[in-house]
Amino acid sequence: MIRFFRCLSLRILLSFGLAAHANSLVQFRTVLGDVEVELLDQEKPATVANFKRYVEAGLYHNSFFHRAVHNFVLQGGGFTVADPVTTSVAPIPAFPQVTNEFKVGPFRSNVAGTIAMAKTSDPNSATSQFFFNLVDNSRSLDSTNNAGGFTVFGVVKGDTNILGLLNSFRAVALRVTNVFTNANQVVVTNVTPTSATNIIVNAGGVFSELPLLGFKVNAAGNPHNDVMVYVDVTLLSVRVDHVANGGHEISWNSAPGGTNHVEFTTVFPPVWQSLTNLIHPTAGRSAVIDTTDDDDDRFYRVRVDY
Repeated sequence: MIRFFRCLSLRILLSFGLAAHANSLVQFRTVLGDVEVELLDQEKPATVANFKRYVEAGLYHNSFFHRAVHNFVLQGGGFTVADPVTTSVAPIPAFPQVTNEFKVGPFRSNVAGTIAMAKTSDPNSATSQFFFNLVDNSRSLDSTNNAGGFTVFGVVKGDTNILGLLNSFRAVALRVTNVFTNANQVVVTNVTPTSATNIIVNAGGVFSELPLLGFKVNAAGNPHNDVMVYVDVTLLSVRVDHVANGGHEISWNSAPGGTNHVEFTTVFPPVWQSLTNLIHPTAGRSAVIDTTDDDDDRFYRVRVDY
């Protein structure tokens, strides 16, 4: 029996539905590329409302994918880097559990390119964690004998190249040798493999299937936080384009009800710096220009104080 566990212990963004009664259009934005998702607002209302509640509360800021299984799932929504300076990891605070909507509305199968809620063996235990189905998992995850079935609440729109790239990550075993203590500090003199990209490692506990962009360990032989696949989730569709005279244009679907902050980071874990802010902008698309033209390593986000 396959189950997902809510835990205690590559950078992404969303968008609004464009018409009344339309489903919300969601953009998961990562440094590897964007994943467009249509949420099933009308079909799975409680599940979608629960997901949006975490988004609007800003609880997915500085989060990361903490579980990847090749030819199975990519899971996130469980943890954030609480302090980018110390890179301390913290669980995302949980709202009340949401009622399982697997049998609510039209049947939605856990096929490739869908997003569903993660949970324990309790059918009604889902909170903040979600996962992308990287392949057709209907045989196992659609079974009501498996935690009541896993509720699909969104469908990837357009191509699935980025999910395919994330599914190319492969598990590697970290072998640490020549470990000794020196002045009460752990010193590692040999870790293999010495280099690798797009990997999955066993970092212990709930991070036993942790996806990493590259191979990098600290003095204790544990993965560095700066190679994790970070995800930032908001209710805005952000687009970044080069401009002719250098720099970048950042555009997004305005949130008129609050202050829209445009921020950027050049490092991960992210240390966000303010570019500008718009207080109660008009509805529709807003845009600003970052005239910096000598740094293509900037990653942008827009967040809203609701």
